[in-house]
Amino acid sequence: MFRRWCAAVALLGLTLASLPAEPAPLAQYDQVEIAPTKTSIYIGRVAMTLPPFVRQNGTYTSTYSAHVFPYFFLNEQGRLSIDVSDSQLRALERGERIEFHGLAHNTHGEERRVEGTATPADADSGKIKVRVFVSKRIQLIFNTTYRFRRASES
Repeated sequence: MFRRWCAAVALLGLTLASLPAEPAPLAQYDQVEIAPTKTSIYIGRVAMTLPPFVRQNGTYTSTYSAHVFPYFFLNEQGRLSIDVSDSQLRALERGERIEFHGLAHNTHGEERRVEGTATPADADSGKIKVRVFVSKRIQLIFNTTYRFRRASES
């Protein structure tokens, strides 16, 4: 009887040990920095700068500033939101490439669709490719890097 009881306890212990651990919280991904970037256009370039993005309810939000050279009259500023789910953050954590979607709204009220991919180099940083659809036929493609900010860096 005692042997059966010990075997049952050992089997229970092995079963509990093989259960997946509680996933780590995603708080370390609450803020992300995107390096300044630029892309070429016909006889010019567009430079984009963004302050750190803050994540709330699965959406990263920040402002942006786009400077168009030499067409300064096309410069714009606005707000950018990108949806990234918890499962997508877990995929980045595992070193997997993800796709994301979002919207930008400039200060004139114009909406621009945003799509992109993020390819991690490690759990905290990697490369990002963003497509901003200015019109049905015109899209700007930005290639840059991202880095998650730890709470101690804020």
